[in-house]
Amino acid sequence: MKYVFPDNFLWGGATAANQIEGAYLADGKGLSTADMLPNGIFGDRVERKEGDHALKDLAIDFYHRYPEDIALFAEMGFKCLRISIAWTRIFPMGDEDIPNEAGLAFYDRVLDEMAKYGIEPLVTLSHYEMPYGLVTRYGGWADRATIDCFERYARTVFERYRHKVKYWLTFNEINCALHAPFNGIGLSAQSSKQDIYQAIHHQLVASARAVRACHELIPGARIGNMIIGALMYPLSSRPADVLKSQWKNREWLYFSDVQARGAYPAYMGRLFRELGVTLDITPQDRIDLGHTVDFISFSYYMTGCVTTDEQLNQQARGNILSMVPNPHLPSSEWGWQIDPIGLRIILNELYDRYQKPLFVVENGLGAKDIIDKEGAINDDYRISYLNDHLAQIGEALQDGVEVMGYTSWGPIDLISASTAQMSKRYGFIYVDRDDAGKGSLARRRKKSFYWYADIIKSNGAHLK
Repeated sequence: MKYVFPDNFLWGGATAANQIEGAYLADGKGLSTADMLPNGIFGDRVERKEGDHALKDLAIDFYHRYPEDIALFAEMGFKCLRISIAWTRIFPMGDEDIPNEAGLAFYDRVLDEMAKYGIEPLVTLSHYEMPYGLVTRYGGWADRATIDCFERYARTVFERYRHKVKYWLTFNEINCALHAPFNGIGLSAQSSKQDIYQAIHHQLVASARAVRACHELIPGARIGNMIIGALMYPLSSRPADVLKSQWKNREWLYFSDVQARGAYPAYMGRLFRELGVTLDITPQDRIDLGHTVDFISFSYYMTGCVTTDEQLNQQARGNILSMVPNPHLPSSEWGWQIDPIGLRIILNELYDRYQKPLFVVENGLGAKDIIDKEGAINDDYRISYLNDHLAQIGEALQDGVEVMGYTSWGPIDLISASTAQMSKRYGFIYVDRDDAGKGSLARRRKKSFYWYADIIKSNGAHLK
């Protein structure tokens, strides 16, 4: 079948500041929560000491090498590049009155370099980091004061880049706060459900205020939310399993329900009662939440199953989202189950639910790449994975789903968020650095580099 993608489809790749930039304390930047998690978002918090180091401190040195990397993205034909702004480059502690000009100037340079090649920026305001100063001073998102800090930051960058950026996202994978609270909201993993859901509420209000600010300051701009597309199937056709899968899916859908519909869904009332959670929601909060996003964006890597069988549930408790493995699916080297059809399902489900444009802003395969004796990297496994997922986007388009674009994760090798490894590689571009931090940082095109360039040039027509 020949797949037909819209002429204005935004093909590209996705990155995060804390995983590519390095220069973690350069030019006035402050410490972020990401800096305090050198072993990955599910690792332990580490208090940074003078002279210590972590892989992310240098990462792939995009801070100094961005012209080279953006030129390579342009060579592939990127229409769009998703980047994030490091909040701590703009407000190092998070609550300053005056922004850090050196940080603002850096992103001016990056955006100008993208404009040189006609690459549309898709900018995430906060991608798995927040100023650590807000954690130490206010307890992170537990305090309402953080809402105002975030709005000040958002308005600052909207005003600065209003003529350079028209596509924005608020919080990356906002629903991850339920699984990694320190990473998402600055709270410890031992925090109560009451504290976690209240902090999430503050973050949802802040997201809505950013939407309002974006619409006020940049007429014609489009701003979306960003969630983990954590689709759960019932393991069996038993009604109890089907019901449980519905509730497990609501755990992540409620975030986009609030951001797309402007209010908490009714089903959360029961969940909050059963958890003993009573949210402090002010009348102004309810007004603020009415500022809804223009589109829904999400990451998609895998699906899982849920069951009421307690013996099978025991097997799932060691993984990130407590997913029971699907016996019908293969897995990656890191145990992530590969389910291209699940992407078509989630696209249809989200479009049916919201009737808003959708954007697949993360999808990719983490794998160990090998350089052969001729110096080539023949990553056919990555090509196969991406082809199969993009084909399912093509199917969803035929289903009538409005899909704005696709930005693969990550177009260049970077530091893994979950494991803080370099060896878990996603890119079309190989970066010479290993898990011990050794290597020249030289860039090298993989086989997938040329494949993706052809897919973009053909606007998806060469997908199989």
